[in-house]
Amino acid sequence: MSSVPVLVAPRRTPIGNAGHGFADLTTTDLAAPVLREVLDSLRGSGLDAEVDDVVLGNCLGPGGDPARVAALRAGLGVEVPGVTVDRQCGSGLDAVMQAALRVRSGADELILAGGVESASTAPWRFWPPVSGADPVRYTRAPFAPHGFPDPDMGVAADDLARVRGISRERQDAYAARSHTLAAAADFSPEIVPIGDIAKDQRIRAGLTEARLARLRPSFGAGGTATAGNSCGISDGAAVLAVTTETLAAGLPALRVLGSAVAGSDPALPGLGPVPAIRKLLKRTGHDVADLGIVEITEAFASVVLAVSDELGLDESVICPQGGAIAMGHPWGASGAILLVRLASQMLREDGPALGLAACAIGGGQGIAVLVERVS
Repeated sequence: MSSVPVLVAPRRTPIGNAGHGFADLTTTDLAAPVLREVLDSLRGSGLDAEVDDVVLGNCLGPGGDPARVAALRAGLGVEVPGVTVDRQCGSGLDAVMQAALRVRSGADELILAGGVESASTAPWRFWPPVSGADPVRYTRAPFAPHGFPDPDMGVAADDLARVRGISRERQDAYAARSHTLAAAADFSPEIVPIGDIAKDQRIRAGLTEARLARLRPSFGAGGTATAGNSCGISDGAAVLAVTTETLAAGLPALRVLGSAVAGSDPALPGLGPVPAIRKLLKRTGHDVADLGIVEITEAFASVVLAVSDELGLDESVICPQGGAIAMGHPWGASGAILLVRLASQMLREDGPALGLAACAIGGGQGIAVLVERVS
């Protein structure tokens, strides 16, 4: 028997700059406190159903199923299993999507889902030696096989800006907006402090267009992506409870209306959200004009602007409190952070009724989830 899935108890860690505040903390150290806080929130609200599973997205962790390890560390009990999802930058959103589909199917009633990334403690990886040569370290696995384009994400962002005619000035203007909005926002209600860190570390006030214009291109002399209009490499975790509308009756919740994934050109991975969002809106019978808020991972300003241009989005509804450009991008957690951000804004008394979260993914993929506020 199918059930309507809802998202409740959205929580996240502060987002830390890689190598700084959470430099010595593993994926377990980051995810376990958030899992515990989400479960305690549920129990405190009277939702006492057993946890069927923990599903966490992660890209660069040590292996060994970080979701299960974090669940054990969180004290959820040996009877609570865990599974780890890798869809690169879309991993955290995919984890919640999978949990929602399982709840919708009637197979499960309560899943804790989200994502975690510790860029600071990610293990170094090496290709094995060939013909007596030394092992070769690699910083990322291939996003596409030989014969397909496989650009690094920064290079691809520059290429996207050139192909779509998105100027450096426009990117800096969007980035200045993100920095300004995030600096003015209060994220404390959604944050689970880790040690003595209770705020996102990257957020800075006063990053104007004029100041951003002085920064040099980060990925080549002719490029337009800079440290100011791109995200930072980050650490963090985010978790939501995915359960049935019946079990969550009376709790502040977002109803999951649908989700979609799609493939796109690996040469321009930043356009991946476009086919995913189109597929999702077609499935659910909605239009871009219906969306009161859109949270897209701000990996690069050029990516958000290209997606907005292609879909005809109202830029004022995109990341209204800033995004990853200002806050940071802990890869495997970022998709779940988008949903936490949606919940914080949509569940206000005057919050928008319909929201969408979407991620661009290396190798040419996109993922999107549509939610509505439960009255």
